Amino acid sequence: EFIEFAIDEESAIDLEALLAGMGFSKAGAHISKSVSRWNQGDINIVVNTEKEGFAHSYNIVHGTSVCAIALKVEDASATLDRAQNLLEQPFRQAVGPGELDIPAVRGVGGSLVYFTDPTSELARVWDIDFAQLGGTSLRAGAGLTAIDHISQSMHYQEMLTWLLFYKSLLDVDKLPEQDVLDPGGLVKSQVLQSADGAIRLILNASQSAQTLSSRFLSEAFGSGVQHIAFASSDIFVAAKALASNGVALLPVPENYYEDLEAKTDLSGDEIDRLRASNILYE
Repeated sequence: EFIEFAIDEESAIDLEALLAGMGFSKAGAHISKSVSRWNQGDINIVVNTEKEGFAHSYNIVHGTSVCAIALKVEDASATLDRAQNLLEQPFRQAVGPGELDIPAVRGVGGSLVYFTDPTSELARVWDIDFAQLGGTSLRAGAGLTAIDHISQSMHYQEMLTWLLFYKSLLDVDKLPEQDVLDPGGLVKSQVLQSADGAIRLILNASQSAQTLSSRFLSEAFGSGVQHIAFASSDIFVAAKALASNGVALLPVPENYYEDLEAKTDLSGDEIDRLRASNILYE
């Protein structure tokens, strides 16, 4: 349903500029809080710059980071009941008059996992809790359509705990575990996804302190969302739109594309097209 960032007002200027560059539109403002909604396709990004409350506290500890995710389930109330039966810790905070009390539990790194559903008033969260701005992006859209997956990095000894947390709480399947090579060591990676692919979570952990996954834990002062992947209708169109909008793309080393020639059946022209747009192929 949404991904929520905890951030201070000054840093939010850069984050919202990045979102605009990625083709998101500022679609709503919370009716009582310093919280905005940015939208593109089926993607909702919430930017929370409140100076008190949970998100503010999370920002003080972790810096700019994802403090909450909201998952759309069949029955939010039943999911919360199941969480409580499993001795998970529900989360509640004060809500204003007429606002929704969205069910939530504590998640990875002390973040929140909210639950919405299509049959209750929770389906109208954007109409009830937000004033619609009807905003349009000042820059060209990038054709981003949905959240493909969310990757969470955690301490190695935590991985089984969070695997059981998601498996017991959500209707998701566990894909075969993989060991991902990192210049700093091996990263254990576990994918959990719903049958329709609408929910896809990747749990990463490493026993080496030098991997990207482990360094994230040090820099963010704990476990949390390390990256977000968006689906697009055409990745080449998306890459071109991002570059045209001034979004700085990650440069990919030349040897990566040389390795593709040896590892894949892609033609030289196809690899050149990937190289020109700094697109990875997996």
